[in-house]
Amino acid sequence: MPEWSFILRLNQPLTPEQADAFDRCDAFADGSVSCVLGPESPEKYPHRRQDDPALRELMCDVVAPTLLEAVARVARDIRLIPGLRAVGVRHDDTVTLGEAAQRCARSRQSLVRLARGQRGSGGFPAPEVETGGTVFYSWSKIAAYLRGIGDDIGPVDRDVVLADHILRVVEEVERAQVPPPVLRSLGLTAA
Repeated sequence: MPEWSFILRLNQPLTPEQADAFDRCDAFADGSVSCVLGPESPEKYPHRRQDDPALRELMCDVVAPTLLEAVARVARDIRLIPGLRAVGVRHDDTVTLGEAAQRCARSRQSLVRLARGQRGSGGFPAPEVETGGTVFYSWSKIAAYLRGIGDDIGPVDRDVVLADHILRVVEEVERAQVPPPVLRSLGLTAA
């Protein structure tokens, strides 16, 4: 079964109590989901603002049959932490070759071979940045290159877009407190 990498957006940064609950939660014991915590004394770290988007995100590497199922699993499990909800999925252009492989019909090894053998002058795109030994590429440039050699690459992974839309709608429905009969009329089930 494939491992899917994605960033899940939360309704709020984790509080210290929620971070403790996250650490103790069996659903996250395998380490497939991690978070960035704000400093314990924010006044000492003015460069790390509480509204930093990274504090509202979970980095996920989840094994599941599809990306949509992986997102759904984490979105369900995050509700085990009181006060936390998944409200979206971030879709970045910057990817590793492993993440790029998840977005196309090629293996990571195939992309590595292409990257090593055909850089520059119309070949495989050069890396965008290398950080701590990890090389990042532009997904849009890789996708354009793969389309150019005949691969059928869609503009954006449908599962990422669908998961993001669903989580946003769920968040809006919950905020608006839509009555259960209206939800059922719309083809949705009440929680």
